[in-house]
Amino acid sequence: MPFNTLFSWWIGRRMDRINDFRNHPIANQERTLSFLLLEGANTVYGKSYDFESIDTYEQFKAKVPLSDYGSLKPYIDRAIEGECDLLWPGATKWFAKSSGTTADRIKILPITESSLLENHYAGGKDLLAQYYHNFEGRKLYNAKHLIVGGTGKIEQHSDGVFIGDLSAIIINNLPIWTELRRTPKKEIALLENWEEKLERMAASVCKENICIIAGVPSWTLLLLQKVLLHANAKTIKEVWPNLELYIHGGMSFAPYRSAFEQIIGSTAMNYVENYNASEGYFGLQDQKDCKDLLLLTNSEVFYEFIPLDSFDGLNSKTIISLQDVQVDTDYALVISTSSGLWRYIIGDTIRFTQTEPYRFVVSGRTAHYINAFGEKLIIEHADKALSETCKMHQVQIREYTVAPDFSQTGEVGAHHWLIEFEETPSDLAGFVTTLDNQLKKANADYDAKRKGNINIGRPLLTVATQGTFHKWLKHKGKLGGQHKVPRLQNDDVLLKEILSLP
Repeated sequence: MPFNTLFSWWIGRRMDRINDFRNHPIANQERTLSFLLLEGANTVYGKSYDFESIDTYEQFKAKVPLSDYGSLKPYIDRAIEGECDLLWPGATKWFAKSSGTTADRIKILPITESSLLENHYAGGKDLLAQYYHNFEGRKLYNAKHLIVGGTGKIEQHSDGVFIGDLSAIIINNLPIWTELRRTPKKEIALLENWEEKLERMAASVCKENICIIAGVPSWTLLLLQKVLLHANAKTIKEVWPNLELYIHGGMSFAPYRSAFEQIIGSTAMNYVENYNASEGYFGLQDQKDCKDLLLLTNSEVFYEFIPLDSFDGLNSKTIISLQDVQVDTDYALVISTSSGLWRYIIGDTIRFTQTEPYRFVVSGRTAHYINAFGEKLIIEHADKALSETCKMHQVQIREYTVAPDFSQTGEVGAHHWLIEFEETPSDLAGFVTTLDNQLKKANADYDAKRKGNINIGRPLLTVATQGTFHKWLKHKGKLGGQHKVPRLQNDDVLLKEILSLP
């Protein structure tokens, strides 16, 4: 039997599991909570909060406090030193460095064998199974899969403990059937120097037969530009005629889509989103023509939700389970997982678009917003407005960030947009006008505060020189992989820092 036919049959068997996500979400979550509590009962953390006595979600919520990285860090630090049975049974051997977009501090998060196999790897297989189901007759196993991961530096501690980027952990532990199809070679994929890695990766893969690309949009786009140079081609489709799928996540794809469509040069390209963070794999796009993500309800993750309008960090009072969520409401996401994260506030916000089945969009970050004037601007609003504006002015962006500005003497404050374009718009004033109007459409609060220039003035725009954000990321030691430029800040500290670089 040909390899691709065998792979298609094997991966297709997962559709029963995916249909279970859709059809029995509440029962799945109940079983997941019971499983997590049973496994965690004899851990140091589980004994501290008497997991053995917990039978219901209400008891779980009453007995176990909300946590964040600061509250779990003492347990994680001890686990890194080799101590067992702290947050999850046994020894935890792998720890993933998070991208650190919320603050300068890098978080080091536990990755247990159970979470790696039954969550991260399982989610990736689920996505491919759904893709094969949506697009019959695929032959993805006949070609190579290009994985644009992060830094491959792995720090080894005593007792066989390893710390590194999540993508490096995943690549180092891939099953043989996946490793046979992955490119580039490990020696390149795991290079620590991101600039060297990009050059060597482009040179290595430009003559491969690539059918799938997976990676963060900003860094993937940079790699594709370098591939064109190495291949002396005008479009990626000339280089890889069998390319058909780009799997993306980690940031909104909307501002980058037109740039991808242009550089790839094929209307037959499929773009599929997933939600795979260092903390876990939570959702995947299961429909052909809709970007909303299906919540993975039986993947060793128990979900809770804090309405964003009542969010107060660890002091939040209103926390609900999946069965009580409403559509069109922004929630701060709380997770309990088989990696030993208990009632952990991940920092992302999501909004459900439907509940039968549970599908959602990632709407932003709890720490990334602008509400300096009562406008409640979140990342989703900014991405949507900027994407529409770029489309109308036929331009593409590389990166952007936004902050409030109070420097205009005698005038109300405004939003200051720092944008690095592929090519600067010919009519900057018109671009700002369009952006302002699109923000009004995306956000009713912004629209109300803009009336008469009483609360918020017209947006300010600074065009960043080529490479500005790359330089800032390098300065912060955050080149490549999952590292991202923070989009929205409620003060101007970061924006001034970027502008102050020589």
